[in-house]
Amino acid sequence: MSVRSRTTLFTALALAAGLSLAAVTPALARPATARTSAVAQGDARNATQHVADFYGAYIDAVWASDDKAAGADAKALRAFYLSTAAQKKVAAYETKEHADGILFAQNVPVRWQVAYTGSGAGHATSRVTLTWSDGPHAEVTRIDVQSDLHTLKITDLKPAD
Repeated sequence: MSVRSRTTLFTALALAAGLSLAAVTPALARPATARTSAVAQGDARNATQHVADFYGAYIDAVWASDDKAAGADAKALRAFYLSTAAQKKVAAYETKEHADGILFAQNVPVRWQVAYTGSGAGHATSRVTLTWSDGPHAEVTRIDVQSDLHTLKITDLKPAD
């Protein structure tokens, strides 16, 4: 084998090894449970986006149970995103059921999703889907959330039928 052929072969092998390493390294650096999205965006004028922002931030706050600020953060999020009437309804539910009145549960979901389901009479309705575990048979619950289209405040929430 000529020197030129060997050099070409070694260069090709080094390039292939380098490309393989470049492809594998990011996957190895990321924990198996970490799932990232390529793009995250929002629209401050969109009622469904407002509901999604609330649930994302609220779940983050209650998930961080070891953070002393988490309880205050969750309370502040409720005050900002919920109308006064909705805050009272949530508090009444929590007193009666001894469960979180935003999630309608005593624990915290691992994933959430929000979808627009309709609007009328100055309100938009969104469906929040909460996933409570991983795997093919994960438990899922749904919550219907009503928002005022003018203020974007959440005016009502209830478990979906």
